[in-house]
Amino acid sequence: MSSITLRFLAEPSTVNFGGKVHGGTVMKWIDEAGYACATSWAKRYCVTAFIGSIRFHRPIMIGDLVEVEARLAYTGNTSMNISVEVRSGDMKGGAMEKTTECLIVFVSVDSHGRPLPVVPYVPGTPGEMALAERAKTHLDASRAAGNTP
Repeated sequence: MSSITLRFLAEPSTVNFGGKVHGGTVMKWIDEAGYACATSWAKRYCVTAFIGSIRFHRPIMIGDLVEVEARLAYTGNTSMNISVEVRSGDMKGGAMEKTTECLIVFVSVDSHGRPLPVVPYVPGTPGEMALAERAKTHLDASRAAGNTP
């Protein structure tokens, strides 16, 4: 599976001092959706290796419907670059707006934590190809800056 979308309601237990969903909670949701996508693709346990370019566009309100979409963008030998977009909105209005986005890298590992190869992902549509190119460009820039393992 090259993508997964988690949907749920933002609960009062996730509120921060400003009355919005806490950014750390959103990051947890991103990691969970990314893990589900990576594990589904690799068919084995995966670990988070890198989260980059996280951008919070707008807050999530308590009671909003939240969608966390994780899409496989690019694969290396043992890694999977996953694009994650978080959207939310008031269910009564029906419109969902992008709230957060980022790129997250997972590595497929064995029971001793050693990296294992993954099946290469081949994008099939122009949108998937553009997403793969953006992920590869971001990964190359991060490596050049010494920000990735």
